[in-house]
Amino acid sequence: MSAARPGPAEAPHALPLLGHALHLWRRPLPFLRELPHHEGLVTLRLGPARAYLACGPEAVMTVLHDPRTFDKGGPLFEKARLLVGDGLVSSDFVTHRRQRLLMQPAFASARLPAHARPVAEETAATLADWHPGRTVDVGHEMHRLTLRIAARSLFGGQLGERAVAEVVDSMPVIMRGVYQRMLVPAGWAHRLPLPANRRFARARATLHRVIRDTVHAYREAGRDHGDVLSILVSSRDDHGDALSDQEIHDQVMTLMIGATEPPGDALTWVFHLLAAHPRIERALHAEIDDATRAHAGPLGPDALPNLELTRRVILETLRRYPPAWLLSRTVTRDTTLGGHRLARGATVLFSPYQLHHDPALFPDPLRFDPDRWLDPSPMSRAALLPFGAGNRKCIGDEVALTELTLVVAAVAARFRLRPVPGTVVRPLARASLGAGRVAMTVERRARGAVDHTARHEAVAS
Repeated sequence: MSAARPGPAEAPHALPLLGHALHLWRRPLPFLRELPHHEGLVTLRLGPARAYLACGPEAVMTVLHDPRTFDKGGPLFEKARLLVGDGLVSSDFVTHRRQRLLMQPAFASARLPAHARPVAEETAATLADWHPGRTVDVGHEMHRLTLRIAARSLFGGQLGERAVAEVVDSMPVIMRGVYQRMLVPAGWAHRLPLPANRRFARARATLHRVIRDTVHAYREAGRDHGDVLSILVSSRDDHGDALSDQEIHDQVMTLMIGATEPPGDALTWVFHLLAAHPRIERALHAEIDDATRAHAGPLGPDALPNLELTRRVILETLRRYPPAWLLSRTVTRDTTLGGHRLARGATVLFSPYQLHHDPALFPDPLRFDPDRWLDPSPMSRAALLPFGAGNRKCIGDEVALTELTLVVAAVAARFRLRPVPGTVVRPLARASLGAGRVAMTVERRARGAVDHTARHEAVAS
């Protein structure tokens, strides 16, 4: 076997002093697409610091499937811990294993109907305020919807409407604050008595109070409310030990963020892409009409087999715009990656966005083509990473896909969304890959008023 090669090549376009930091700030997605997809490893300079970007499926899969060597860490996760502490997404290997075993029952397949109820009810409440001719900011509407669904799923009916409103108002402030702290790591800047810092501190205090009081009430009641928090409070590990109040707080914050930002961004992109691809939209409407006729009442998990195109639309959207577009790991022991030696303590980055735009895996990667997922190759299937992979894969991936599918079906069963003329939608690569303001006009859609031959057309456009 050949010896490991030291010193992976530096990525192109480095600037004096800044290195590649300006590119990742001003044009991160084109910059990532321009990097070599199969070098194994390239060096990035982020100011005075160095990091290594895993390029190509082999290197990325090594990182994801060896969590002991490539543990959660690096600059992205250090700042996330401001909010989620040692939650499931940020905890180290040993802590994560215990937490996941305790939390897994809350995301079992048998609980999908329980998760689907707040999806149906909150979506119906959102759509009740829509009417033909109204202009909506789809990003705002979808994030508010996913946040209310998350609050209901976590706390059931035990969280009062006032507390739900506090959570809904606090989360955007917290997410902006955490992202600012990722970009400006100097701690002193965030201790200044500035309005943004005060808003962040108040929002954190509000969420801590709501979670603390709710956990205390659950422990006092000592009964199962049929929600995720009940499972977190009652779970015991092999030694009979329960999660502490601090651990529950960290998990609730982790789940709240994971169940709000990524699905909110994904739904925003779905409706934007459908409006830009009318043949795909018509085929999706036909499928949803057929599924609605076959099921009484709102579509639930039992309708998923009849929403196959809808699911492919969602998968292709997650390929084009994965919410978690850039992630980091810390090397825990001297190792090799992509044929290069890495020392303990090195920071390794990987980008689902870059992998999703590898033309060897996804030909014509900028084309929106749900038919990619009719019969994908094993390598393409493995390279789709909106939820990660390995034992650190998102614990709620099936719950999230179910929620996305049911929300898209509920909206498209009643409405068609049309872009407001002059609206320009650009990806915003921040903590999550969002779309900013997406202004669209609501049009009522008569059920069945589509050409059902569209389902048999080639939907790529």
